[in-house]
Amino acid sequence: MNFTDYRDLVNALTVGKHLPDATYVHVSAISEIPYHLAEFTLMLSDQFDIDEGDWNVLKYYRKDFKISYLHYPDFDDYAYPKLETSRTLDIERNALRIASYSKSNNPPILHRKESFVSITYPLRPLFIEITEEGESIGLYINKKQIGFKQNWERLIKSKGYYLDDKGRLHPLSEKTSQSKVDHTVEIERHRTAIDRNKLSSPMQALARHNYLNSDYSILDYGCGKGDDVRELESHGLDVTGWDPVHRPNEEYDNKDIVNLGFVLNVIEDRKERTETLLRAWKHTNKILSVAVMVAGEAVISQFTPYKDGVITSRNTFQKYYSQGEIKYYIESTLDESAIAVGQGLFLIFRDKLEEQIFLSERQHIKRDWRHKTQRQLTLKPKTINKDVVDKNIELFNDYWETTLELGRMPSNSEFEFSDQIRKLCGSHIKAHQTLLEYYGSNLYEEARNKRREDLTVYLALSMFDKRRPQSKMPESLRRDIKIFFDSHQQAIEQAKEILFSVGNPAIIHNACNEAYMNLSCGLMEEGHSYTFHSKCIGDLPATLRIYIGCATQLYGDIEKFQLIKAHIRSGKVSLLRFDKWDNEKPQLVERVKIKLRDLDIDFYEYGAQFSSPYLQNKKIYTECSTGAASRL
Repeated sequence: MNFTDYRDLVNALTVGKHLPDATYVHVSAISEIPYHLAEFTLMLSDQFDIDEGDWNVLKYYRKDFKISYLHYPDFDDYAYPKLETSRTLDIERNALRIASYSKSNNPPILHRKESFVSITYPLRPLFIEITEEGESIGLYINKKQIGFKQNWERLIKSKGYYLDDKGRLHPLSEKTSQSKVDHTVEIERHRTAIDRNKLSSPMQALARHNYLNSDYSILDYGCGKGDDVRELESHGLDVTGWDPVHRPNEEYDNKDIVNLGFVLNVIEDRKERTETLLRAWKHTNKILSVAVMVAGEAVISQFTPYKDGVITSRNTFQKYYSQGEIKYYIESTLDESAIAVGQGLFLIFRDKLEEQIFLSERQHIKRDWRHKTQRQLTLKPKTINKDVVDKNIELFNDYWETTLELGRMPSNSEFEFSDQIRKLCGSHIKAHQTLLEYYGSNLYEEARNKRREDLTVYLALSMFDKRRPQSKMPESLRRDIKIFFDSHQQAIEQAKEILFSVGNPAIIHNACNEAYMNLSCGLMEEGHSYTFHSKCIGDLPATLRIYIGCATQLYGDIEKFQLIKAHIRSGKVSLLRFDKWDNEKPQLVERVKIKLRDLDIDFYEYGAQFSSPYLQNKKIYTECSTGAASRL
């Protein structure tokens, strides 16, 4: 048989799993493949002494004259069997290559077993059920993650599940320790409440995003001893605190914002945990804030296992989560998107208009246009004498800064003193033309380009997070898309194109080099990574902003980190936090490594488990040639 005949027979296969480069067929379906191909396959196995027990899956290459005889010992017995041995026969060269994975910690594994077998195979209904389980929790969305054992298991854990001894999926919340633990122990839940001398981290996150500004009513659901409540009350906020131990008789009703801070992780009963989350959501008008403790195995192993968590030294229960696990738990329970704003901190929006405003503002970088305006004026002589501007310079400066912030002419409702501007100039359009002549158009064009980039980043990250399309959109956002793009569809297509490009290391490499050249600061390790100050994000190319944004979508707010490291080839982003950054040699205290390809996060704290290094070359990150330098 020549290659042309072989290729035609392979392309004609109606059984097996069909991929672009190969078709896989289980031994049970060999009777359903073309006779000449089956005869040829068995003849070659005899010729090269490949015994019947050495394989149970055939791989027919579409573009090469090759056949692989693959052995998956647990094909029938395990949901996602691993490859033990591969025997690849290069028919053109008459050569056999044998690869063994029996001692590998990360062997290739199979998925969708029903596609390998014939339609009459007895276990096919079970295989279909296994595949549907995985599809229901989103395991097959990113096909690059699922080919090998370790990536597969990390992905499953990030979804909040684990595999039993048959490879079947179960929620991590149901996983109990195999250790002999007294499950009748009485947990002292009241001891979980702690005294605070400052706002808790979830309340700080709400403050960072300007939600503690008296425009929103607040319910602290599970407020403990009420330190947050007293602090917010002292600032005149409409806040109510309820706690089953410390404030059980406090009356409460629905509020704009409900805070469920470090409550879920101290409830040892899984059913009660879910009921608590649902009750908090029921009382939410606009935003639910959820915070839990996040920790790795090194921390968890220090405590006594109990149910799906641990018992602490204070005889309290603690359920430690991974970032992916708690996100999946919230989303699967509420059927809503959970937006990360920090380690173990998430916001869930009932008000979808509020959600769109939040996401849009998150990517709208606040830039120092006043500094750039002053520099532009010194470079450009005033050739036009505009007495009306000079006599009302503060008003026009304010209007100009609003224009640059928006990247377009503000509407009447977007500028506080619109009436005064229109009285002086007749309309915003005339004021705009006057200021373009007064200040020059270069800065305005830069602002337009930056705002267009902000919108592209926002749309791209919405697609990365698979956020549901919104029928309602803030008027300002709708206006922006109409002005900066030909159509909403064009905006989506441009964002999609850039989003898909960030998976290409060559494109990330070029974007890092472009950022390094434009900023003239940071550490560029050619072909490996680019490290820069976090305040420079707004000056990065849109591609690199989206790459960084995809990572921070998984983690949350990054205000506390000074440096960001974009890894070029590995699909990772590292966040670095230093103690006493103002010192000449600040000390590294925390590193977060976000693995985009695995959708997983590693946390490292320095000083205890890891020695704490000093930053020796701080100046290369702070002495920039752009406006970013004024922010550092």
